Formats: sequence, C-alpha cells, structure tokens
Amino acid sequence: EDIILLVCDGAIWHKSKTLKIPQNIKITHIPPYTPEMNPIEQIWKQIRQMGFKNEVFRTLNEVVDRLCDTINLLTKDMVKSITRREWIKSIF
Repeated sequence: EDIILLVCDGAIWHKSKTLKIPQNIKITHIPPYTPEMNPIEQIWKQIRQMGFKNEVFRTLNEVVDRLCDTINLLTKDMVKSITRREWIKSIF
C-alpha cells in the first residue's frame, strides 16, 4: 500500500534503461549539483546534529551503535517535516 518516492542524483548508475520499477515506486532525479534538494542529505544533517557533534570514536562499532541509536530517535513526523518539500509533494 505504500508509495515510495526514490530521489536520485545525476549519477549514471541511477539512470538504467533496463530497470523494472514496481508500480508503487516513483523515481525522480534532482538537478545536477543540488545535494541540498536530496531529502536524504537533510536527514543526514539531522542525524549529525542529534548524535555526532565533534566527537572521536574509538571503534567502528561505537560509530555504528551511535548511528543506530540516533536513527531510532527519528520520528515519522520529524522525517516528514525535514523531507516534505513542495517539489516532492507535486510529484504525487
């Protein structure tokens, strides 16, 4: 029942002509050199603000644990408020 909007940048591997896309997935491409338009970049910005402030980790496992903990703090409403832009809403 979910509809998924997959936002891709201009990487060549994001533009396969042979890819079979399921009905519930819509793909859109952002203009070149506009990472600020990519919703995931805004999510990463929020994750950095919430859990990664000028800190050095001793191990990769500590980084992974912090990342998982921080991602779990993101609520559905928080993600919507960060990523729901007019240009995205217009696609649906």
